[in-house]
Amino acid sequence: MIRHIVMWKFRRDMAETPREIANEMKSRLEALNGKIDGLLRAEVGVNIKDTASSYDAVLTADFESWEKMEAYKVHPLHVVISDYCKERRLERVDVDYNL
Repeated sequence: MIRHIVMWKFRRDMAETPREIANEMKSRLEALNGKIDGLLRAEVGVNIKDTASSYDAVLTADFESWEKMEAYKVHPLHVVISDYCKERRLERVDVDYNL
């Protein structure tokens, strides 16, 4: 199994606040549970503090395999969410590891 962790900082110059964007990401990504083959679990945490070093949201997702994770990245349901995020993110960091 693969664990995929992504953290985002969202832009502060948009009509939506970073918290609103983070909550929308949570809603959209967690809705993918059970809809994409090989995605075992997706959970998004929305940050509750606001400091210079804080990120606004974190995704923890588990996949059956590396290949299933790569397929998820190009799955149409995920691409729509990714496009939404790319327009609103300031920074993105990630880590993937074997469980």
